[in-house]
Amino acid sequence: MPTSTSPPTTTTGNPRLTLVVILTCQLMIILDSTVMFIALPGIQATLGFSPAGLSWVQNAYLLAFGGLLLLGGRAGDILGRRQMYVAGILLFTAASLAGGLAQTAGWLVAARVAQGVGGAMAAPGALALINTNFPEGPARTRAIGIYSAVAGSGAAVGMILGGLITSLASWRWALFVNVPIGIVIAVVAPTVIRETVRRPGRFDLGGAFTATVGMASVVYGFIRVADAGWGDAGTVGAFVAGVLLLGAFVVIEGRVEQPIMPLRLFAQRARSVAYVNSVLLPAAMFGAFFFLTQFLQQQLGFSPLEAGLGLLPLPAAMIVMVRLVPRLLPRFGARTMVLTGVAIVAVADLWLTRITPDSGYLTGVLGPMLLLGVGVGSSFPPTSLTVLNGVRPADAGAASGAMQALQQTGGAVGLAVLVTVSATGASLGTTFAVSLVFALAAWVAALFFPSR
Repeated sequence: MPTSTSPPTTTTGNPRLTLVVILTCQLMIILDSTVMFIALPGIQATLGFSPAGLSWVQNAYLLAFGGLLLLGGRAGDILGRRQMYVAGILLFTAASLAGGLAQTAGWLVAARVAQGVGGAMAAPGALALINTNFPEGPARTRAIGIYSAVAGSGAAVGMILGGLITSLASWRWALFVNVPIGIVIAVVAPTVIRETVRRPGRFDLGGAFTATVGMASVVYGFIRVADAGWGDAGTVGAFVAGVLLLGAFVVIEGRVEQPIMPLRLFAQRARSVAYVNSVLLPAAMFGAFFFLTQFLQQQLGFSPLEAGLGLLPLPAAMIVMVRLVPRLLPRFGARTMVLTGVAIVAVADLWLTRITPDSGYLTGVLGPMLLLGVGVGSSFPPTSLTVLNGVRPADAGAASGAMQALQQTGGAVGLAVLVTVSATGASLGTTFAVSLVFALAAWVAALFFPSR
């Protein structure tokens, strides 16, 4: 069948504006995974959530977003990534408006699910659109470096905005703020982003179902274990269902003509290792970030806004590093950059194992945060580049969606494991030791990167 393309002549040809539009949407999606944390007490007071039910404000978004990323990536390959990108933005924006207007707990949870669906439609296209709109070489390396900084620092920025918005207005504005931003992006995107070649074909519905429900089941199992324990029937059932469905997903992908995640993506050793690191590094980072946020507020007495500002050194260090990565990567190669970056993350986690309730901000928190920023900023860009390097144009959306799905799953799993350890009464230092284990595992995996 012939392929079709959308005319690229509708774009402005301004690469900086193109990158700004892509990254603004990506930041908006990432922010929503953390901006609601600080708003949770106000949400509970307004809508009457139970303590257990309140967790679904976060989990509903996480499950929908992480579970549908692969389907969103494949849909972009078939329907056009820019088209899916804009459609996802519009759904995310409408769901944000609905969530801000919520009058009941169920209403808000449903809106958060819709936000996750919209995010899963738009997010896989971000890296793929960078791949399309920036030529391979220094321009693409710089663009992906900036993308990695936005992706890595979005959680911290979300905490700052959450504290600021809830202090000045109400939790509803944490959702309303997405509306004007989303409308502007949806209007501007078609004029500055080149559409990709569409690949006519059928949707892999069996693969989409098993991947989505399988990943959601695994994530739900880890979320549930913190409250119900490992022996709970619901927890065990979620894990068993997740493993069986993901096993079926692998079988289906090896048999269908147009798979949602082509197994050939894993044929290249470097890309497979990058995917492994896409799970392990977020598992090490997200949990540490979550508990540092709690430590600043509960032990050091920081207000929500002060806690958000106290986290700024982490994204600041990341931004500095991603500015340096385009110069360092051609000289040292992805393997050296990732090994060095992950080693720095491990040192930060090792430092955090020594934290106690008597630790101060300057002596116990600032140093590890700076190291985390440097380490993540050094390792994420070359990992992202490795995933996209040499990928077939028809598979770019699937490759990007797989990486982001693995990052979300890794972050959720890491956080759930750390929360489970903390719930046993372990000290904060012991909890951070688990993050150290994830970081060390990521470093061992990075040893299998090709030398150049």
